[in-house]
Amino acid sequence: MTDKELIAFASEKLARYEVPTRFAFVDELPRTTVGKILRRELARMELEAREQQEGAG
Repeated sequence: MTDKELIAFASEKLARYEVPTRFAFVDELPRTTVGKILRRELARMELEAREQQEGAG
């Protein structure tokens, strides 16, 4: 599934302001030892991806 397909699907199910404008595809979510998602790690991953895009563009 592509990000465009996800946006189209979300547009059918959600209000316009709720539809995400971009998605990040990851193999595995970072988790703590008890299984909670590490939000700070997700933010760090997003920042690194943006920096890579800016460097490539």
